[in-house]
Amino acid sequence: MDVTGFVTRARNKALLVGDYALYRRQLSRQLLRLRRKLGRTTPKGRKYIPKPPVTAEDVASNVEFVHLLLLTSERAWAHAMYMKSMHSAGSTGKNISGSTRTHIISRLAKADRVATRLCSLLQDHHVGACAQDVFEACAYYFLMSGALSFEKQSWESCVRVYSEAHLIYTALAKSIDPKRDDLYREILSSTVDPSVRYAAYQLRLPRTLSIDTIVARYVSKESPYLQKLLQIDPDLLSEDNINGQKKSGNETEDLPKTITWRSRTVKLEDAAIAQALASVSIAEQRLSALLSSERGMDGKDKASAYDDVLLPSQDAVDATKTVIDELATDGVSQGDQRMQSLQITRTAVSYALVGHRVGRNRMLFGKEDGAYLEAEKSKRFRKGENDSKQQVAKKESNGRKLTRLRERVVLYDATLQSIDSVGELPGVAADQTFRQELDAKRSYFASLRCLNVARSHALLGNKKNALALYARALSLSSQVLSSRLSNEPADKPPSLDVSVSQAKSLQQLLQSLVSHHRALVELEGLDSSEKEGADRKSWGVPLIERLDDYPHTGVDLGNLVTYPPRLEPVAVKPLFFDIAWNYIEYPGRVKKAAETAVNGGIDSKGNVEEKKESRRGWFGFGR
Repeated sequence: MDVTGFVTRARNKALLVGDYALYRRQLSRQLLRLRRKLGRTTPKGRKYIPKPPVTAEDVASNVEFVHLLLLTSERAWAHAMYMKSMHSAGSTGKNISGSTRTHIISRLAKADRVATRLCSLLQDHHVGACAQDVFEACAYYFLMSGALSFEKQSWESCVRVYSEAHLIYTALAKSIDPKRDDLYREILSSTVDPSVRYAAYQLRLPRTLSIDTIVARYVSKESPYLQKLLQIDPDLLSEDNINGQKKSGNETEDLPKTITWRSRTVKLEDAAIAQALASVSIAEQRLSALLSSERGMDGKDKASAYDDVLLPSQDAVDATKTVIDELATDGVSQGDQRMQSLQITRTAVSYALVGHRVGRNRMLFGKEDGAYLEAEKSKRFRKGENDSKQQVAKKESNGRKLTRLRERVVLYDATLQSIDSVGELPGVAADQTFRQELDAKRSYFASLRCLNVARSHALLGNKKNALALYARALSLSSQVLSSRLSNEPADKPPSLDVSVSQAKSLQQLLQSLVSHHRALVELEGLDSSEKEGADRKSWGVPLIERLDDYPHTGVDLGNLVTYPPRLEPVAVKPLFFDIAWNYIEYPGRVKKAAETAVNGGIDSKGNVEEKKESRRGWFGFGR
């Protein structure tokens, strides 16, 4: 029957592209088609007649009657969620009251009634439903009943109902159907556990209580579902869960009670944060064991091993931020002791997360955090004697080297951005000692970034640019050694910490590279000066005509000016000739009448004749 899968697929398909209103319309259309198929609709033109309820015989004969009940319950639930979301979108912080709240409760009550009917039908032995279908239907009923109690603000009833749903989904994921573990865990993390946590908060329960402890305390020991679940999984309500401990395989983890940041130690008052930190501790131990045992792993495999640490670290940061937001919503001031402890916890877990991110990047950098550019191992085949293929080492091209350096620079930029984010954490700006240590670590990775950029310029033949970048990297590495650095243990996975030996090794490498490229630049300058001097002499250009160029090889006193001077063209403004064209006598040019007299002419003897005007009549016509 797949009750959970049917409901989850329908919700995800509709809510992915729309809202609860779209989901409700889709359910209405599906209900109409299914009722027509099952013959439970009123014919057109006839008076409405209430249909008989679904019986166990109907479900035994056709499984689609189960879908009919699920669609009916889901439509009522979607209607309630739509009204609630509309009020939340346009509300001003006030609670839902009046007719709107009554209407929402009535829709949830209908969904609860239909889900109760479905659960009781599947428990009938005439239906022949398997245990998994019965448990999924009961869990769905508890979800609808918990939503109704939540809206009624019956917090104790809400905790009890959701506790039973938590037990059923946990047993389904652990023992009954482990293949669908992700589906059940998603329902627990998105709906059940947040509701249990909020209801426990309303009941003024301590935040140090874990979800398992609350569930074990509030679940009804006389529930028939609990007895069946204990037959399947006897450890479902073991003492470990009641005491706030969680089993993982053959290991039992103790939740930490305190956390230390620098010289301050604070208590962990929230169970979610403690559980996340316990998961981080276990993941760090596994990572250390993996890195110490696997000596033949490459950088990418080691970096992927950090993912198991990054996920719980991010969960710890999110859990801390959630608790801080809840206290701020309740009106707790920043000077409160609980808020101060949570801010310190937030700084500690965030710094640990940044350290794991940087450690993952350092695995991808390569040898000595990317200070050296190792050649890639690439082979190619060529035909040998007797048409046999032989492996021949292929030399890495400069283009491939530049691509690898560009990828490293991107990783260095991400590392520097992560380090800069630490400065925005609470309490970091006021700690001058920590700020100096953080600046030293940033200078270390900035020096490595300049080193790799300089290598790319060296590959391209830009020796001057490479020398400038190497010098900049050397100055940054000197700043690292001027500050206090910790001696990092050898068995600890790489993180944000930089040891003294690493900083000294980088500085020695940069000193040799700076000396090497300074010599290359000097040699290149001498070669270019000699070529330039030879070219100048071959040109024979006197010094007076190249005063804008500095003579690197000295002044040629025998080539100061051109002597004896020779006739050379001089550039004159062309506008002068345009204006004086009619007033300059050029060789081979004869004067025209228009240049000597405007209205006169020239006779055969060269005399100027004046033009006589003829009399004309009115309007220019002659007589």
